[in-house]
Amino acid sequence: MNGTAHMAAGSAAGFITANSIGADLESAAVLVTIGGISGLMPDLDIDGKLSNKVTFSPKMIRAAAAVIGLLMMIYSFLEEAGRDQWIGMGYGAGILLLSSLITQRRMLAITGIAVTLGGWHIHEIWLFLLGIYILIASLVSHRSYTHSLIGILYFSFIARYLEYSLMIEGVFEACMLGYASHLAGDMKVLPFNRRGVKLFLPFSSKEM
Repeated sequence: MNGTAHMAAGSAAGFITANSIGADLESAAVLVTIGGISGLMPDLDIDGKLSNKVTFSPKMIRAAAAVIGLLMMIYSFLEEAGRDQWIGMGYGAGILLLSSLITQRRMLAITGIAVTLGGWHIHEIWLFLLGIYILIASLVSHRSYTHSLIGILYFSFIARYLEYSLMIEGVFEACMLGYASHLAGDMKVLPFNRRGVKLFLPFSSKEM
């Protein structure tokens, strides 16, 4: 599946979550957005050398890093104060700058480090864990650990702490369903997928 299809499936997962809990319009919009983003997360592991054969192009990866930097700046501006506000915004600005200067894999690694440091500094566990996820994704091959049960288990911690931070019911479910929809969409059982996902890494490299 391509990126648009993965995002659509994730957004649908967010919509289903919102509908099942009777979320108000504002919360529903958040859940749909979070579901869509979660549906794209596993493909942060894409290698630029294969950009013409896989979901995202290097340009999209750089854009994703720029969005993360911008969101970190906005979050720091709105939620922090004084010195912490400026430091958080500085981290975000640094990510924006790096996203335009370095190659895909290196950019992802440095973005992961910056997000990890930013999460640690502003005491947001979900952001700290997300930074580690991004860093790991920059080091592994495509459709490996981010597309495995270990990957979805790790992402569940990000989702749980994000729900604690946002205090919106259904965030955890939207994240998990969105992420799971990506793995399901990449499975070999679907006729349009030549490759599957190695769900049971590191215990088995068999594609499902």
